[in-house]
Amino acid sequence: MRQEEVDRCQIQEWYPKFKLVSIKTHVHRLPESFVEYLLGDTGPFVLPNSVTGEDALPNRVCNLVDEDYLAVSEESGDESEEFPPPSFPELELEVKESIESLGGAIFPKLNWSSPKDAAWISGSGNLRCTSLSEIALLLRASDSSTHDLCHAYDSCSNKSLSRPQSFFLALRKWQPALRPEMEFRCFVRNKLLVGICQREVTTFYPVLLEKKEHLKVLIEDFFESEVRPNFESDNYAFDVYVTKDGRVKVLDFNPWGVFTLPLLFSWDELSERDDEEVDFRIVESRCAVRPGLKTAVPYDYLDTSPGSGWDQFLRNADEEIRKQAKESPEAGA
Repeated sequence: MRQEEVDRCQIQEWYPKFKLVSIKTHVHRLPESFVEYLLGDTGPFVLPNSVTGEDALPNRVCNLVDEDYLAVSEESGDESEEFPPPSFPELELEVKESIESLGGAIFPKLNWSSPKDAAWISGSGNLRCTSLSEIALLLRASDSSTHDLCHAYDSCSNKSLSRPQSFFLALRKWQPALRPEMEFRCFVRNKLLVGICQREVTTFYPVLLEKKEHLKVLIEDFFESEVRPNFESDNYAFDVYVTKDGRVKVLDFNPWGVFTLPLLFSWDELSERDDEEVDFRIVESRCAVRPGLKTAVPYDYLDTSPGSGWDQFLRNADEEIRKQAKESPEAGA
């Protein structure tokens, strides 16, 4: 993988070419001071000071931030020492205007990655944001964001930079009605679409069995008409969403291999494909679901006491595992 191939997958690079077939997005160049803040070089986990006075985080989140602030203050040995909150007034005002023009709520993304692994820390449990403070909270807590900031070029054969010259914040219009079963990852090798699979591989969706062939045709046609002529790399992956009325929207572009998950494929088998037949894979039954790849919630923040939400979740998971074991062909062998 080459550095220029990684650069083409940055949202500020590909979105202008695909904005008519993507989610409405506003992109802002980040000041270096905000990048340093995200990297944690400015002291404890303190949220930016709001100049609009409209930032309001849930009490649970504020308590977590306050505990982090107090812990650092106590370790310093000087209770009177203060860490004034950083302030980014120009960025905050730009973000506020964009959020308002996008309907009042967005989900954030840096050059390459959304902070999906940090959704646990938000008040809503997802990436929905209405202010710069909510965005900063997610980005500061995300390993994916840290990867964008520090490690995007680590696997490039011709690496000449340690990081991009500029970072960008993409604000994407919040889509509450998106159905996870209609998100798909597509794999392109030598400019040919060689594989498609469902994006959410931890769930079995019976509807995909009925629509598999139709969805395959829709995505193949979209690739030929929109993606192949307009994306310059030979090898890459891209994510799409299929709407209820059969329109295909591009969600993201990803480099071939390395930190891009192949999901229901392996990179070896994708690299070996040399025919023009597209392999379309879905989870065919409950027994074929993949386990979650990562849980980003620190154990200390989980309430697993009897009757809690996580207690019920774990009970349901155990019940589902027992059910799958009974339905498995090996169970009757």
